[in-house]
Amino acid sequence: MSHMVTQAEAIPTWNQQPPFTLDAAYRYCDDLTRHHSKSFYFATRFLPAEKRQAIRALYAFCRWTDDIVDEPTNEPSRDFARWSETITTPLPRQSNNPVLIAWRDTRERYALPQAVIDELIAGVRMDLSITRYTTFDDLWLYCYRVAATVGLLSMHIIGYEAGADPYAIRLGVALQLTNILRDVGEDARRGRIYLPQEELTQFGLSDDDILAHRLDDRYRQLMIFQIERAERLYDEAWPGIALLHKDGRMAVASAATVYRAILPALRANHYDNFSKRAFVPTARKLAMLPQIWWSTR
Repeated sequence: MSHMVTQAEAIPTWNQQPPFTLDAAYRYCDDLTRHHSKSFYFATRFLPAEKRQAIRALYAFCRWTDDIVDEPTNEPSRDFARWSETITTPLPRQSNNPVLIAWRDTRERYALPQAVIDELIAGVRMDLSITRYTTFDDLWLYCYRVAATVGLLSMHIIGYEAGADPYAIRLGVALQLTNILRDVGEDARRGRIYLPQEELTQFGLSDDDILAHRLDDRYRQLMIFQIERAERLYDEAWPGIALLHKDGRMAVASAATVYRAILPALRANHYDNFSKRAFVPTARKLAMLPQIWWSTR
């Protein structure tokens, strides 16, 4: 996926020996989330405690699944196949894998739909064999599977009204597209180009330009085009926040607003996502809160 983390980095140290209790497993997922996604951890602070721990267990599950693919092992396909089998096998209440313990409890507690989970797994599996996307429709499928599915699963934890699904899908695609735009250079160093091939050609670019980190006017115009698309998706997704249960709106609005703020940060870097990483400082996130709160009333 559009980030690179080794399995060793992905597993925070834990001071308890297995088997893990359920409470310990959830605390582990909390630690993992805080360590790897400050923006997501920040946004989920606005959820009630039970929903917050479930959402962070979902994040930990997604992160762990993704890291198995991204970790440079000799047989990632075999490792992923084993993991896919493990997550569909009934797990004892006590286990040596805290992520699986918390994930199993969350999945059962909130009746998370298996079909959506299967789509998520299929999306992560795409990274085992696909390093290029011909059209934006092709990329949309990838974004839907690895990100929009997370939004759909999150809705089951947060609670929602009928009609929320299309908005969650747009927000998920917007978030993943933001990830992709932020991480172009990082992905290129690993031989992956998520930007659609048709659109590279449209702006007079090739794979070689991306792999060589060629930052010129053609590339800047491509980034302007991609950023505007992502911002439209955020705009289209926003009305769906009103269809979420009240106690979840602030968290989702915060996640959307903070992540969207990566896009102007990318502009401020003069579209250099090869050597610079666009991010939103904590002070900026805090400054956004009053407006976010007001917009969800």
